[in-house]
Amino acid sequence: MPKLFLGNIPHTSSESQVQNWIESQGFCVESVEVIYDRATGNPRGFGFASMNDEAEVQKAITALNGQRMDGRVITVNQATPLTYRTSHAVNGRQRTI
Repeated sequence: MPKLFLGNIPHTSSESQVQNWIESQGFCVESVEVIYDRATGNPRGFGFASMNDEAEVQKAITALNGQRMDGRVITVNQATPLTYRTSHAVNGRQRTI
């Protein structure tokens, strides 16, 4: 299922508010996930929206990128799959994550 990356969303926005904003722009959204800080529980200002159709994702990027939500200019891009690093050096030693 294709996803949108939504950046610079208001820190006070809930998932339902973000979904309502996208749908008010004329797009059908399956689900929205706002990312929260593990330590504080506060929203981090970005999230993801899942859509059914790749063509609709491209239309949504064009239409929504640069639009305002509660006074903030939203960045909208195609979400890329999360990649994990298998190892990295810490203080000269390899560590696997």
